[in-house]
Amino acid sequence: MGLFLLYCVYYVYSLLGFEKISHNCVDFLSKISIMISEGEINVLTKFQFKNFKSFRDETTLSLSASKMTENSSHLVQLGNEKVLTTAAIYGANASGKSNAIEALRFMAIYVMDSFGYGGEEKEKRGRPKKWRCTPFLFDNTSKDASSTFEVHFVTSESEGCKSYIYGFALDNSGVAEEWLSVKARTARAYKRVFYRNRATGELDLCGIPSNQQSNILISLENETLIVSLGAKLKIAKLKYIRDWFFDFNYANFGDPIENAMLSRIIPEGFDDDKCVQDRVVEYFSVFDPAIIGFDVETIPDDDNDTKHIRIDAIHRVAGTNDIATIPLADESAGTLKMFALYPALQDTLQTGGVLFVDELNARLHPLLVRAFIETFLNPETNPNHAQLVFTTHDAWQISDNLLRRDEIWFAEKNSDGVSKLYSLADVQDEDGAKIRKDENYEKNYLNGKYRAIPILSRFDMFTETNSKNT
Repeated sequence: MGLFLLYCVYYVYSLLGFEKISHNCVDFLSKISIMISEGEINVLTKFQFKNFKSFRDETTLSLSASKMTENSSHLVQLGNEKVLTTAAIYGANASGKSNAIEALRFMAIYVMDSFGYGGEEKEKRGRPKKWRCTPFLFDNTSKDASSTFEVHFVTSESEGCKSYIYGFALDNSGVAEEWLSVKARTARAYKRVFYRNRATGELDLCGIPSNQQSNILISLENETLIVSLGAKLKIAKLKYIRDWFFDFNYANFGDPIENAMLSRIIPEGFDDDKCVQDRVVEYFSVFDPAIIGFDVETIPDDDNDTKHIRIDAIHRVAGTNDIATIPLADESAGTLKMFALYPALQDTLQTGGVLFVDELNARLHPLLVRAFIETFLNPETNPNHAQLVFTTHDAWQISDNLLRRDEIWFAEKNSDGVSKLYSLADVQDEDGAKIRKDENYEKNYLNGKYRAIPILSRFDMFTETNSKNT
């Protein structure tokens, strides 16, 4: 499902070129918990990238826990790693918050798609160059330099709590560099699986079985990643890396096109399974109890093999036992957003994947947003250690010590158009001291103590300036 959601949205873009929680929050968590079962887990510990859109310099988003005492229940222990399940990114409009999420999204798409980017030159001519990312464009060197992407993750206990580092660099000619290393739970250092560098001509496949190396050497092309090719060739250790990206889910509610696409994705089995529909009703009952069911009709398309789904929401008529139906599309924007989030939320919690949400707070009440976040923070409702990375402008979510300092991130753009990403755990006050855990994060952020807020002037667009009168 994670891959399906990602490709649905990506297809459109290719065409267009609490410590304190309310009673309702507790109910929401209980509804979510019925949808999940324990499974295998691999957790993201760090993402590093460079020269992607507004992020010119090397940038790190870390989900490895810092040494601090608050909210220890938020930590996941895997081998020697203590990992966080949540990261919230704040910042002014156009500060680069969305680009940080988009960087990892681009990496995931490239890993899953790059096998199809090669081919003969004549085959490539009419094909859109989807493999090209957007570098930082506002200086004379970055626009022609390579862009790099690297992930660190840890496997589950059943997989031995191995640590992986995988990354690659892209330039205008394709893959400039690619690397994969692994470290066993008890090992002190990482061991190379492979490394390639186009500039030096190096191609080291030392960690790949010798009988499988020849197939890679024959088939590898400039635009294709070794991990993607290896997965197609059924090389187990490379397929394992590629498949990890399948458990990523993305939702960008700041983009109207993607928002429209997400609202048209229904939960798996929703069209013909009453049990699935009932689970969605339970999920809805916390924030929109007026909906008591769904009337779903499948409408075949005679022109092709596809089918259309018509969904009506069922409501009870006040003071009677009668019911009334309205098209689901006519429900509130907030209800439609929660419906759109359901498939990704369910899939992420079931698989122990990562859910990236841009503008989580858009069209949702702050209490509902808080309940959504708490679902990932609570070990009882998140036994598979699924992770949530989201952007928001809702400063209330950093009040009441809901989040640890290392779970709060800020994006800030300077006068040269360069974005920077940093954690509250690394912010220092005017005396050089770290931010204390008992501070009022919400108040201090809005007052500018942590930066990453808009620099505002008065809206005076309708007043004639002196320059116009001279």
